[in-house]
Amino acid sequence: MAVTVTQDAISTIVENPSPESSSEIPDIVVQVVDLKAVGNRFMFTASDGKMKVKGILGSNYSDMVSSGAIQNLGLIRILDYTLNDIPNKPEKYLIVTKCEPVSPALDAEIKSDAKSEDCGILLKPKQDVQLKSMAKGEEPSILLKPKQELMAKSAAQIVQEQRGNMAPVARMAMTRRVHPLASLNPYQGNWTIKVRVTSKGNMRIYKNARGEGNVFNVELTDEDGTQIQATMFNETARKLFDKFEMGKAYYISKGSLRVANKQYKTVHNDYEMTLNENSVVEEAHDSGIVIPETKFNFVSIDQLAPFVNGRDLVDVIGVVQNVSSTMSIRRRSDNELIPKRDITIADESKKTVVVSLWNDLATTVGQELLDKVDKSPVVAIKSLKVGEFAGITLSTIGKSIVQIDPEIPESKKLRSWYDSEGKEASMASIGSGLSPSPGSGGRSMYVDRVSLSHITSNTNLGEDKPVFFSIKAYISLIKPDQAMWYRACKTCNKKVTEAIGSGYWCEGCQKNDSECSLRYIMVVKVSDASGEAWFSAFNEQAEKIVGCSADELDKLKSQMGDENPFQLKLKEATWVPHHLRVSVAQQEYLNEKRQRITVRAVSLVDFVAESRFLLDEISKMKTS
Repeated sequence: MAVTVTQDAISTIVENPSPESSSEIPDIVVQVVDLKAVGNRFMFTASDGKMKVKGILGSNYSDMVSSGAIQNLGLIRILDYTLNDIPNKPEKYLIVTKCEPVSPALDAEIKSDAKSEDCGILLKPKQDVQLKSMAKGEEPSILLKPKQELMAKSAAQIVQEQRGNMAPVARMAMTRRVHPLASLNPYQGNWTIKVRVTSKGNMRIYKNARGEGNVFNVELTDEDGTQIQATMFNETARKLFDKFEMGKAYYISKGSLRVANKQYKTVHNDYEMTLNENSVVEEAHDSGIVIPETKFNFVSIDQLAPFVNGRDLVDVIGVVQNVSSTMSIRRRSDNELIPKRDITIADESKKTVVVSLWNDLATTVGQELLDKVDKSPVVAIKSLKVGEFAGITLSTIGKSIVQIDPEIPESKKLRSWYDSEGKEASMASIGSGLSPSPGSGGRSMYVDRVSLSHITSNTNLGEDKPVFFSIKAYISLIKPDQAMWYRACKTCNKKVTEAIGSGYWCEGCQKNDSECSLRYIMVVKVSDASGEAWFSAFNEQAEKIVGCSADELDKLKSQMGDENPFQLKLKEATWVPHHLRVSVAQQEYLNEKRQRITVRAVSLVDFVAESRFLLDEISKMKTS
């Protein structure tokens, strides 16, 4: 028998626009017509040959569409759905939350021989019922409700009587169907989700033009492992902060969704949720559904460089190599002492990285790791900030989660590798070959390596915001007659002016000081095999290039003799190979845009590491 659509499938959907549970949905097979991608979703028209309704498939079906499992003119079986109003749209939309492909594309669109096929696109259910009444010769002004609706209403009254004394969470569980997170979108009306809190942030204070307020967020995970970030503000934040507890499950309804801001989102979801004063949050005491505790997205230690000083948080897993004692760090903002503990972990890339545990993690989990360090435990850490201090470092934040010897496949694989070969392997710090400066643009000296001509020939580089590159080059010229330094305040390093009478006045500190220091601000010519360009260099970087401080160079400049020690020092600084981390930005001079290339970090060439890098580049060229 030929595969075809379910008779009156659209009418069935209209009569039951929001099923209480997927188990009560009959077999509904429809044809997909006019399938097209709109943003991260797919719009289509569902047809049973007689009637049609516009529908939406979520982004979770993109794999099925791209693989051809769901095709235009193909058939799908709808397993779960809601029929909703969409803002600014005259008709209802079928939101398909779960479906499966039945047939690939048919030769043509299925059309019923019934005359009612001229009804076209489905309008709202009440209009459909009125059309049926008029077809039977009844008075159009009298609206006859379907028998099913009357029965449902009677059933609802019975349920209302039964649940009168139930707890709120039980009432919510009975009256509303739980939606998977993957099915939610901003166009849905009423929904209820059952989720577990897998990450909870700290209560934060923010300030804007309207005043001061509170905000905090949680990461929620459902039984499918889908995650979403929920944010609460002010009174809602204060009310729900203590209610949300790590690891507990909740029923949540009456929240709002919007497209996630990719700059700030910490989970893989196209949308983010906001809970307000109307939102309902009830703890789910029943354990009928198993919801994953924590979902990791691990990044290998040797792949951390692109995340340095960025907004993205990372998850890592590694074998603990070393655990330090607890330190106390004084926080600048409020002068409070914060506990900190550093651990060193390694993974299969044979690289190590230092992870700083802060606050309670330093004193609780950190102490547990110190007690177990001789056994080299495996540790999995979620939501780490990647920074740079004498190489790449990782730091926990308020929402970070640390698990020791977790029961996950990645942990077992890492343990097997370490026991068989890892413990005897030679490990190298991920900091090897990295710039030590916090303003270096946050990359290894061997990442984003380009020639000088790549920068100078692309005049539009840095037009919107500074871009960073690494180069290997030589300082070919330092002009001795340039203004190489400025007088700086010894406290804040800002420029000072000579005070009336004596001493130096600092506008930043609003004080007069008897002494000042000199700080470099110079330009140098840089050359490599492809070309040359003028770079700006500031104090820390210039000191490494010249080999002495500005105060020391000033003393050399004042010395007299047959050989000018000042010029000799500058000459010694030239034609020495350096690794440079540079930023490229656009500046306007005399109404003309020019490139400004600034040295952000500098180091002498490590010839062993450089040889290894060049050999890797040659290997890549051979394989390509």
